[in-house]
Amino acid sequence: MSRPARGPGSARRWAAVAAGVVLFCGFMGLGVWQLFRLQWKLDLIARVDARVHAAAVAPPGPRAWSAVSRTADEYRHVRVHGRFENGKETLVQAVTEAGPGFWVMTPLRTDQGFEVLVNRGFVPPDKAAPATRREGAVGGETAVTGLLRISEPHGGFLRANRPTDGRWYSRDVAAIAQARGLSRTAPYFIDADATPNPGGWPRGGLTVVRFRNSHLVYALTWFGMAGMTALWGAWPLIERRRSRRAAGARLSLVHGQRN
Repeated sequence: MSRPARGPGSARRWAAVAAGVVLFCGFMGLGVWQLFRLQWKLDLIARVDARVHAAAVAPPGPRAWSAVSRTADEYRHVRVHGRFENGKETLVQAVTEAGPGFWVMTPLRTDQGFEVLVNRGFVPPDKAAPATRREGAVGGETAVTGLLRISEPHGGFLRANRPTDGRWYSRDVAAIAQARGLSRTAPYFIDADATPNPGGWPRGGLTVVRFRNSHLVYALTWFGMAGMTALWGAWPLIERRRSRRAAGARLSLVHGQRN
């Protein structure tokens, strides 16, 4: 006896099951990937926390510049000695917990013979002009303690740096060094700590060390979608089994009535 041909309804059910399997595997893969990202983020946070609270060390010198990276060096606690070149400072637009204003980026000629840009801190718009904060123009030998930061090339969100107009939206070390005629500049900059400057400006210590970590939420979301997809994909099979049981019950009832 030949088996009855499958109708279009059966084909649709199996297509739904196949689609459900594909989506389920995709959502599960995304959930597992987010768990790996979660572990990576937790390791990163632990490494950065250790760097920030470690004893200050000398920043990388010229021989080590090619190996400096965001992963290995950002937020390293450093201390450097030298002289500020106050006449070559650059103002970079900033929005901080103290309000909108500018970062004051000043070259420091180190006692090792190279230059490093130091983000001396924040100034409000009414303190942007150097003449309004003369006391803060530290002269002579000085020491700077802070956090090593990685260059921010090109500009800010939707706004490119305009060196020729003196408009800066990011702390682009290479571009600032070129605009200020610096010849041997470290590829990173240093965010100065909260040690008060003479006259109170610039105000340092405003580095935000915070990492968004929503990977667990994302993982649970993907796993939840995988569960819903599994239910959706299995529903045609569940309905088919229910239909068969119902048909069997009706057939048994008919046979019982005939007997």
